[in-house]
Amino acid sequence: MRRTVLLLLFLLIPALAQAPDQSAVELARQVVQHWLDGKLSKPLDFNELSKLSPEQTANWLRDYLAFPPPPPDLQVNLDEPKVGRSAGGLRVSFPATLGQRGGEVVVILQGNKPLRINWLPSGGMIPAWVKSDLARLLFAAASILLALALLQGGIARTWRAAWVLLAPYKKLYVYVNLLLYGLFVLGALAAYATPQLAQVLQQSIGMALENIGLQDATKMGVSKLAWVIFYWNFSHGLLLTSYLPALFLGIPALLINMGRYLAFGFALSPAVIPWSVYVYHLPTLLLELQGYILVTFGGLVLLAETLRGRGFRYGVSLLSVTLLLGTLFLIAGAWYEAFELLYLLK
Repeated sequence: MRRTVLLLLFLLIPALAQAPDQSAVELARQVVQHWLDGKLSKPLDFNELSKLSPEQTANWLRDYLAFPPPPPDLQVNLDEPKVGRSAGGLRVSFPATLGQRGGEVVVILQGNKPLRINWLPSGGMIPAWVKSDLARLLFAAASILLALALLQGGIARTWRAAWVLLAPYKKLYVYVNLLLYGLFVLGALAAYATPQLAQVLQQSIGMALENIGLQDATKMGVSKLAWVIFYWNFSHGLLLTSYLPALFLGIPALLINMGRYLAFGFALSPAVIPWSVYVYHLPTLLLELQGYILVTFGGLVLLAETLRGRGFRYGVSLLSVTLLLGTLFLIAGAWYEAFELLYLLK
């Protein structure tokens, strides 16, 4: 009799072990289907949002970020689930395609509760060549050459030569620093009034990093992580959302970065980040944000030169000088941030 019971238990154990996964997969399927049908996201217009309390606003934003509207024409294969673990709970993913690009839809479950859902394109938003060893080595070599030039006074001479050209606008540079760093501090202080909302925005930054493809950042070496951070900050932060808008006589770049600094200060405030972590991350913020400040300043120099100086073309040349200076700050910031993530915050 004992042998029969043991045999039955032996046969049942695999089924019992698979039951939670099967129920989780079925729950994940239902979540994906409801998501695709538009039943999970509830957009609100400005009038509706204005009637919510700060706590209600934080709760709505948390839900909206956890279950954002699916991309149009997203196709999901619900018949091939993969089950794994993540920091948030059980991770169930389904193959998906958006146009010609493959990827997966990921559902994070905690018990019987779905925490969030997301469409992740294969490889994230960073091209495969960026993550190659060759790109990493070239970036490391360029950084070493810049460091040697700095030690020999080459970077210092470049900095002085640049400021000879920008000398008439030194006061403007100071004012731009005061404005943008001031907005960053204002955002950090405002987070103390509504820490729940600040936590939601902080979580959205983490989700954005996953979409970008930096969720496995700690598995990269220092040089690769520094290169990937620099690539993203330079291409999407400095070029696309600072330099290109600055070409339209500076004002668009100023407005974009005013919003950026206020939001960063709010989401990365000591109100929601322990001071032990914040102190380590502060140099990263100061270095990388200075890069954007320089290009924002360059856009306003372009505006001034166009209106009363030597014309648009000369103003663009000065804007390009600030782009070069901003790039140097992003390189330094990327190396520090990679070191910070891999060693200081362990």
